[in-house]
Amino acid sequence: MRMGKLLERSLITTVLLLVISSGAAQATRAATKQSAEAEFKDLIDRYYAAWSSMNAESAAQFYAKDADLVFYDIAPLKYNGWAEYKEGVKAFFDTVTNSKLTPKSDLKVTRRGNIAWTTVTFHLTGALKAGGSMELDARHTAIWENRGGKWLIVHEHVSAPLP
Repeated sequence: MRMGKLLERSLITTVLLLVISSGAAQATRAATKQSAEAEFKDLIDRYYAAWSSMNAESAAQFYAKDADLVFYDIAPLKYNGWAEYKEGVKAFFDTVTNSKLTPKSDLKVTRRGNIAWTTVTFHLTGALKAGGSMELDARHTAIWENRGGKWLIVHEHVSAPLP
């Protein structure tokens, strides 16, 4: 009889420890997710401010420079590597007197180790040198890799819905 009570207590203790550790693991995951979202919210805000400066060099700090990386934009369709992206964006900046990119409040961050991906929608406004203005709502997905303690974009996809 005594052995049965000991086994029962041992089982109850084990179940309680499992419940407590499961709760702790969930709390840790939630805290990690909140931390990642706060970190990337700041990163995204700085990223959009850099592009709004209309200076590709300001945005360069957010990108990995590997020549074989692919970045998709609204127009043209595709850039191969940061160097090509930087030159292509300069051509766009030559057509506007100002532009502003404003991220919306729908940032989603998913992180797995040293890789993370973000999705967010944004609004673009600009004044054209030829006269008139432009406004556009668009989508932005970025794949980030943590290299040496710094998050860098290794792939990006920007698109806009069809009118």
